[in-house]
Amino acid sequence: MYAITVSEPGGPEALVWVEVPDPVPAEGEVLIEVAAGAVNRADILQRQGFYNPPPGASPYPGLECAGRIAALGPNVSGWAVGDEVCALLAGGGYAEKVAVPVGQLLPVPAGVGLVESAALPEVICTVWSNVFMIAHLRPGETLLVHGGASGIGTMAIQLAKAVGAKVAVTAGGKEKLRRCAELGADILIDYREQDFVEEIRAATDGAGADVILDIMGAKYLQRNIDALAVNGRLAIIGMQGGVKGELNIATLLGKRGAVTATSLRARPVAEKTAIVAAVREHVWPLIAAGQVRPVVDRTLPLRDAAAGHRVLEESGHVGKVLLVRE
Repeated sequence: MYAITVSEPGGPEALVWVEVPDPVPAEGEVLIEVAAGAVNRADILQRQGFYNPPPGASPYPGLECAGRIAALGPNVSGWAVGDEVCALLAGGGYAEKVAVPVGQLLPVPAGVGLVESAALPEVICTVWSNVFMIAHLRPGETLLVHGGASGIGTMAIQLAKAVGAKVAVTAGGKEKLRRCAELGADILIDYREQDFVEEIRAATDGAGADVILDIMGAKYLQRNIDALAVNGRLAIIGMQGGVKGELNIATLLGKRGAVTATSLRARPVAEKTAIVAAVREHVWPLIAAGQVRPVVDRTLPLRDAAAGHRVLEESGHVGKVLLVRE
């Protein structure tokens, strides 16, 4: 098969389309013939040499894909060759074939095309596990999403609205905020011109956000605590603003707040299986009902993954960038 490999850490030009050995599904795995994958920030970090795959994972980038099952490994049941699926991966989505544990498979949801479904697994599993399984966002509460126009952000808006929460977003510029509003965001904050702490307080009569989904890390740490409501929960899922920060513990104690930080890629298969099962139970019906949909900014050829990385690094996109096998 052919796959995108990282010749050496560097810029997008480090992504090279070459012939590599086919993967072989191990016990409890299936082999997927990939139709499309998606670009995530983690792929950029891997390309730069900062985010190596976990032990045993494919060395190629790509944390999600969609395609058809080409082969079943030993002791796999409930699926058949030819089934159309999308999958959460620990790596290998930038390839023509990938082996994946059966518990990380999802059927292509009703109303969504095969290629389009590649935009779903990573963002939905990330949002559902952090916002709902860990932070327990409830109807009537306020969720603040940083990077509302990103793949994560566009999904978080829709899922929060689907369960009856109020949604605030930060994004850069009127056009991105307009797109967030179309998805249901109630409170629109341009981080280039507005202070999100002041804006979220003003919009909630001084209460703050019950849950904050944060991609920035260190840069926003104290300000996120300041923006939390009493009994608020801060879920950190990214480090775009750095890895080391300080916070005022007294402020956190006074708000009886909680801070969690998780990554998805390195979790054990059993944990990913539980998340995927929860997503299938709770989110797939929302997609079938038309309440939630993938937001795709553009599609590009899989062999030109470098172009997809450039799009994400320029941050002009809204939603997901897909890489389609030609």
